[in-house]
Amino acid sequence: MVETINKYIRISRQLLQELGRDPTPDEVAKHMGLNTARVREIMKIAQEPVSLETPIGEEEDSHLGDFIEDEAALDPADAASMMLLKEQIADVLKTLAPREAEVLRLRFGLEDGRSRTLEEVGQSFGVTRERIRQIEAKALRKLRHPVRLRKLQGNIDL
Repeated sequence: MVETINKYIRISRQLLQELGRDPTPDEVAKHMGLNTARVREIMKIAQEPVSLETPIGEEEDSHLGDFIEDEAALDPADAASMMLLKEQIADVLKTLAPREAEVLRLRFGLEDGRSRTLEEVGQSFGVTRERIRQIEAKALRKLRHPVRLRKLQGNIDL
């Protein structure tokens, strides 16, 4: 296969010089004595990787990687909104009893993104899941109070 790829590259370069343009797969296939489908397969295999650090533009002050979107990254506006929301939630949780705030943090995964069951939270506090349910219900009732609710208005449906 390596020999075939090398032959493809050699013939492509030769045709490029003769024609003054990139040869079509049909032209390469004719010179190689292969069918066009096989040449297309070879073309896919023979593609050389391109570095993301490849300079772009006349001044070469940009790189190819600068133009590729990071799909995992948050949009700056969304990131700012998320940060603001987290700050508002933290401020509101400070108005609750420490135990109530911690129960809500664990139940809804506010710290690490992993929400826990009543049973798991109960084990960490050394109480029953029913007691955790009661603490959670009391804390949520407090959060629905108009003063606390105003701090979160527009961000959370309580």
